[in-house]
Amino acid sequence: MEIMEAVKKRRSIRNFTDRPIPPKILEELKDALIWAPSAGNLQSRLFYFIFNRQKKQALAEAAFHQVFIAEAPLVVGACIDPGIEQSYGKRGRDLYTIQDVSASIQNLLLVAHTHGLGTCWIGAFNEEEAARIIGIPREYRIVSLVPVGYPAENPPAPPRNRKKDTILEIL
Repeated sequence: MEIMEAVKKRRSIRNFTDRPIPPKILEELKDALIWAPSAGNLQSRLFYFIFNRQKKQALAEAAFHQVFIAEAPLVVGACIDPGIEQSYGKRGRDLYTIQDVSASIQNLLLVAHTHGLGTCWIGAFNEEEAARIIGIPREYRIVSLVPVGYPAENPPAPPRNRKKDTILEIL
């Protein structure tokens, strides 16, 4: 699959089958996460692969009852490592870490799509509760949940802003 095809055809999936993800694909998803760019190559991010049904159900509740999270065979918990502050100060802690995790998640979404997997990038959840459920050390901050699995739906493309309204050229 060409990269632009993956970019344009990937959708947020909120309905999954119970088909397990093969180990080889799980390894590719891990590679996609760690090969994303990062500020100063400090790689200030940490990811949890959650397969446990009870933990996924608890995360769905912590995500304001988004029950589809528990349906996915895998939920990825994406965390920032604020230790980057030692190198980049407050801007590194408050911005670069988020950018680093975001680049990793975008890689994950696209690689998952090329394998026929569906994903949904979730930011709406109670951070403290999600961290407690997963067992994340205090120095890390969970910023995203991403359920991953084979889709049981094929939603249409949502509308997009026009290029001329979104991209401004400065000559």
